[in-house]
Amino acid sequence: MNKKGKLFVISGPSGVGKGTLVTEILKRNQNIKLSVSVTTRFPRPGEKDGVNYHFLTKEKFQSLIDNNELIEWAQFADNYYGTYEKVVNEVLEQGYDLIVEIEVQGALQIKSKRPDAVLIFILPPSIEELKDRLERRRTETAEVIAKRLAIVDSEYAKKDRFNYQLINDRLDASIEELENIINKERFINA
Repeated sequence: MNKKGKLFVISGPSGVGKGTLVTEILKRNQNIKLSVSVTTRFPRPGEKDGVNYHFLTKEKFQSLIDNNELIEWAQFADNYYGTYEKVVNEVLEQGYDLIVEIEVQGALQIKSKRPDAVLIFILPPSIEELKDRLERRRTETAEVIAKRLAIVDSEYAKKDRFNYQLINDRLDASIEELENIINKERFINA
């Protein structure tokens, strides 16, 4: 029987670079899988259903909530986001570690249901840099960017509830720090 995998939850404000860090970690670690979240938002250019997200209608998402099929879910910037609980359990039971990349509210929901989950809060070097990153990626309107920035203070207020905090300042150093955290946690209670 395989050793059970470890659940890592990567969170932080929108635009902080979670996706970039996770992509690099996955390239370096074949024993780590990525949970594909469900959302009601429209795909960004280049995103594919079932790869980046499972894109659902609000009605279908509500049915997942009603049937208690999500380990976490939240409404964020006028859309719903969530994570299939069954998928999380299956991957961990197969012995793979799993990364769930989500917003702060969902991360804390997972921690309440899975106290063994390792929560890692990613911070930008500054709020100004975060705003610049959101604007540079050109995937959202100014209104959506403003909504994302408006909740940063409330997200920061919850960062102490995470196991780790990592400032994503220099990409290579941040990837190495995240990989060190994951490796350390993988061997705790191994």
